[in-house]
Amino acid sequence: MIYALLAANITMVGTFLLRFNHLPPQIPLFYSKTPQTEDQLADLWMIVIIPVLLNIFFVANGIIYRRFFLGNEFVKKILYYSNIILVISFTFIFMRIILFIS
Repeated sequence: MIYALLAANITMVGTFLLRFNHLPPQIPLFYSKTPQTEDQLADLWMIVIIPVLLNIFFVANGIIYRRFFLGNEFVKKILYYSNIILVISFTFIFMRIILFIS
């Protein structure tokens, strides 16, 4: 599973570096805000929040399993599939934002 996280991180960093020259200084990051306003925009460096949160959630799932549910196969499978969903969704969101604005 760590390989999926590593592949997602490499994919996000690679996409960011390849598109960096084409990115505007502000990006639409906060989609829950009022549509088509300045409230949706964030500085370019704030896109780093997405991979950082992905890694935090991934590690937190591992810590929670080892600390509270060690040996419980049911919880292990739930956390395994939640990690898969996290990796896929966060990578997709990151790629969509970068490719949409560049």
